[in-house]
Amino acid sequence: MASHFSGVLQLADLDDYIGPSQDCVKPIKVEKKPGKTAAKIRIEDDGSYFQINQDGGAQKLEKAKITLNDCLACSGCITSAESVLITQQSHEELYKVLSNNKTAAPNQQKLVIVSVSPQSRASLAARFKMTPLEAARKLTAFLKNLGVHYVFDTTFSRNFSLLESQREFVRRFQRQTEDKKALPMLASACPGWICYAEKTHGSFVIPYISTTKSPQQVMGSLIKGHFAKQQHFSPDQTYHVTVMPCYDKKLEASRPDFFSEEYQTREVDCVITTGEVLRLLEQKGVSLSDVDSAPLDTMFSSVSEEELLGHSGGGSGGYLEHIYKYAAKELFGIQVDEVQYKPLKNKDFQEVTLEKDGTILLQFASAYGFRNIQNLMQKLKRGKSPYHYVEVMACPSGCLNGGGQIRAEGESSKDLLQQVEKLYESVKTEIPERNRTVKELYEQWLGGTNSEKAGTMLHTVYHAVEKMNSGFNIKW
Repeated sequence: MASHFSGVLQLADLDDYIGPSQDCVKPIKVEKKPGKTAAKIRIEDDGSYFQINQDGGAQKLEKAKITLNDCLACSGCITSAESVLITQQSHEELYKVLSNNKTAAPNQQKLVIVSVSPQSRASLAARFKMTPLEAARKLTAFLKNLGVHYVFDTTFSRNFSLLESQREFVRRFQRQTEDKKALPMLASACPGWICYAEKTHGSFVIPYISTTKSPQQVMGSLIKGHFAKQQHFSPDQTYHVTVMPCYDKKLEASRPDFFSEEYQTREVDCVITTGEVLRLLEQKGVSLSDVDSAPLDTMFSSVSEEELLGHSGGGSGGYLEHIYKYAAKELFGIQVDEVQYKPLKNKDFQEVTLEKDGTILLQFASAYGFRNIQNLMQKLKRGKSPYHYVEVMACPSGCLNGGGQIRAEGESSKDLLQQVEKLYESVKTEIPERNRTVKELYEQWLGGTNSEKAGTMLHTVYHAVEKMNSGFNIKW
């Protein structure tokens, strides 16, 4: 499996092909005294840092604390050697909330909801040798035994992400003559890619990025902005957790754009990875195989008669495929039943082309991993990119190979990934336009497909991050 963080956040053991800055550029106030020259740094066995002055005296240094918001507020990187404080983004934090609920007065208890990604479910199913449906039922039972009230599936919220992405692409395609940065539209579901784009290419690339929220954040809007009220809880009384295949999803959840100033709460309070779910099971001395199954919560889950549903188009959400088919029909009246992919330099860069009478009508691509992303950016900056849409993902092989997935044990990572892919693809697929509950929510929750509320709840904005000079200039 890929390393824990995408190359945006990682320096050592780099396998995403990014060469980030080696300085963390979080501004830190450094007290400078007149006449003092550069000091030496001594590192003790316990990890403490001491500044050794010219007179031989030693002064213990305070560690710089890096939070998730700092990760998104600078133009450097967090390295794998740094201690990243994820104070509100861990399975320990979830356990703390559940423990507090057991002793708190009824009016102080929180409504706890966990939304599980289909990629994480497939990883757990592979680890415990079971079907995705069995994994879903057993995980639901385990979480509810801990005190979780509802367990949902982000496949459901991905219906909104796919539908909004389809409509957004058609709007961009129709205005490409007057708006030179309408196309190519670049996917926005991968926070590792978004973080890199904002920091590295800033204002140049931001106009190209789809404004549609990821399934994680759509579910956050749905839970905090609709479901909580139905259950007679305010958003700040609701604790929403997601289970994701990717550590970068923790960064996404901590973006200021997804924070409610009115209620002082995030759309997603805590993100735990698939691997952290495994650690939670281990801490409880439980194997998922031994947990009794429980019925699935079907309100915000993609389930049909106790059968899980998913989307076609691969393990990263199927954005390319759904947008391609929709655009072909909507723009050119062409029905596409099967998408033909053409691999280029490597399996993580593929093209899809719609032609009629020798004329290219649509040209799409998928670019996974930072080597392919960098090549794409170079073409875009030179005006040489032929694409109308690109499904961009930071991890090689996409989300099923995310850094937060369960690691291989006694088998190769390649073999494990193939098992996870097979399990993920074994789920019956659905077409977002035909989901009755999604249609009802567009009317009841959002007031229509093109309403102002739909734009607020289902879309977001991005921010170019300017480089800053740091006072923290010790070179190691």
